Amino acid sequence: MEKFFPQLRSKKTQNYRKVNYIIRNANIVNEGKIYSSDVLISNGIILKTGSGIDAGNATEINAEGKYLFPGAIDDQVHFREPGLTHKGEIYTEAKAAVAGGITSYMEMPNTVPNTLTQELLGQKYKRASECSLANYSFFMGASNDNIEEILKTDEKNVCGIKIFMGSSTGNMLVDNEKTLEGIFSRSPMLIATHCEDEATIRANTELFKQKYGEEIPIEAHPLIRNAEACYKSSSMAVELAKKYNTRLHILHISTAKECGLFDNKTPLNEKRITAEACIHHLWFDESYYKTKGTLLKWNPAVKAASDKDEILKAVLDNRIDIIATDHAPHTWDEKQNNYLKAPSGGPLVQHALPAMLEFYKHGKISLEKIAEKMSHAVADCFRIEKRGYIREGYFADLVLVDLEKPWTVSKENILYKCGWSIFEGQQFSSSITHTFVSGHLAYQNGKFDESQKGKRMTFDR
Repeated sequence: MEKFFPQLRSKKTQNYRKVNYIIRNANIVNEGKIYSSDVLISNGIILKTGSGIDAGNATEINAEGKYLFPGAIDDQVHFREPGLTHKGEIYTEAKAAVAGGITSYMEMPNTVPNTLTQELLGQKYKRASECSLANYSFFMGASNDNIEEILKTDEKNVCGIKIFMGSSTGNMLVDNEKTLEGIFSRSPMLIATHCEDEATIRANTELFKQKYGEEIPIEAHPLIRNAEACYKSSSMAVELAKKYNTRLHILHISTAKECGLFDNKTPLNEKRITAEACIHHLWFDESYYKTKGTLLKWNPAVKAASDKDEILKAVLDNRIDIIATDHAPHTWDEKQNNYLKAPSGGPLVQHALPAMLEFYKHGKISLEKIAEKMSHAVADCFRIEKRGYIREGYFADLVLVDLEKPWTVSKENILYKCGWSIFEGQQFSSSITHTFVSGHLAYQNGKFDESQKGKRMTFDR
């Protein structure tokens, strides 16, 4: 066991051989296959998989008829702490994530203050260690003037550098070409980008202001933050990455045209440029603005049905590597403002895996592909150590799903601090019944056990 996980030699874990849980007769969804097996969990680790495991006095969970997935890893969330905790906080949003089958997350730096120094980054890690039920990592933020701080980032303990090449808060819009060249040429670690061309968006906004004044209709959102703005910025990022051989990951692809920027011939572990799709860009299209209003206001914008369809196609054919949420809560009152004043973003971590399982029910994606895009590929893309797969010696980040247990999203079962969801009223066909986080049964049939917190993710770089 120590050859898999040498840190188990520490005094705290001398008794790692003590059995914690045995999951019996699960339909395991893992590495492109579905098969029946038991899983033995000991001291947070998957100790053994197979049939007829002798589990001693382990707590037994009967998983017959259910499906066991590796825990989902969300590479893009905004949990709003510090500075914006009226919208959400690490404690509340991590719990919602765990209830939704997301066992690990990577959180963004556009908090208040922006995470632009190593000291501020360290404070976020400290806070998560105190209160996060899920495993965690935090991006270091980039601005037009903090490259020396960026270069201090430890690539083994931090998921990546985040660059907003489009609208952001504070000092986080990086629109200086020299700065971008400097970061792309000098950063040794993964750079994740939000790609929208700010000049295009500003020009489009002024055109709509001339026509509508301050009462621009929400239906204009995909016209203001249009495909041209996205492609201009994404293609620039790709050019920079190719020029400097930078490890680039482009977040929340929202257009069909951008899908053409990405390669599905190179194996993921050899790719230098990867991409992500988000739940809202897969589920919704511009026809929903009439009924959802500003609740559907995200950046980049939800666009045409043809964009939505091509994004799903790119996920399935591996041009797009990862499915994530861009979880970004705002209060209900904030979202009720008119188009220009309503903030962009919404909460999603509790409902992302149920939404993808609904896609499976409608024949749009396989269970194996869901596990690949929400777990395996995230671990491979970021080179996360010992997570993302159901393998002996790996952390026991596991999610048990009942595909025949429908439920309806309502205010009574929404766990986000903001108290609302764009999926309110939606019936999902499948339920998450158990979530293990680093071997701890953190969630079971609607109840949480908060006696143990999640762990900081590390990276094999």
